[in-house]
Amino acid sequence: MSDSKPLSGKLALVTGASRGIGAATAEALAREGAHVILVARTAKALEEVEDRIHAAGGSATIAPLDLTDGEAIGKLGAAVSERWGALDILVLNAAMLGSLTPVEHIDPKEYSRILTLNVGSNQALIAAFDQMLRKAERADVIGVTSSVGHEPRAFWGAYGSSKAALENLLGAYADETEHTGKIRVQIVDPGATRTRMRQLAFPGEEPESVKPPEAVAAFILERLASVAQTGELVRAP
Repeated sequence: MSDSKPLSGKLALVTGASRGIGAATAEALAREGAHVILVARTAKALEEVEDRIHAAGGSATIAPLDLTDGEAIGKLGAAVSERWGALDILVLNAAMLGSLTPVEHIDPKEYSRILTLNVGSNQALIAAFDQMLRKAERADVIGVTSSVGHEPRAFWGAYGSSKAALENLLGAYADETEHTGKIRVQIVDPGATRTRMRQLAFPGEEPESVKPPEAVAAFILERLASVAQTGELVRAP
């Protein structure tokens, strides 16, 4: 029965939900009973994820959106708030890798796009959904980072600095909301995972040599069910 599922009656929103970790996490949340709002740029890919969720007996709503458009994020927040009122789970997963290049060769325009998507859009999402998170009985914010956000690596300066900024942003939000006792922020480093981004970064790597996105999704569900404190940064095994 659906009401026996741990996330029954909960509302979740997942960005970058059209593939990889985002899609796997959205499907896992839906299996546990949550209604999931799927956010990404490509409507067709979102529809495929939605179809899989429905076929498995779950429920979802797609929201095709360019996350570099702050105004569109604000409109999404208003629309979701009008329909549901409270948001229980916010998974900030969408990100852009960009070119792996020495710091002095970083293209300013590409770097601006990386920072806009990887940092700015997440701040805009928090701003748009903060009141809905506060209205939930207990809300979780999961931010997906990378080891290069806290362990600098040659040629990863653009992407790594964006993830470092994201970690700091989420840490600040955790500190600011801790007193409410209602919002818990967790920062998840998925580690080596079989995603399109990983394939772009390591084209010679055998995909089967790293864990699938579903393993990260399972870890995120474990974190949601845990008694972890707000602001923790953890790495998936």
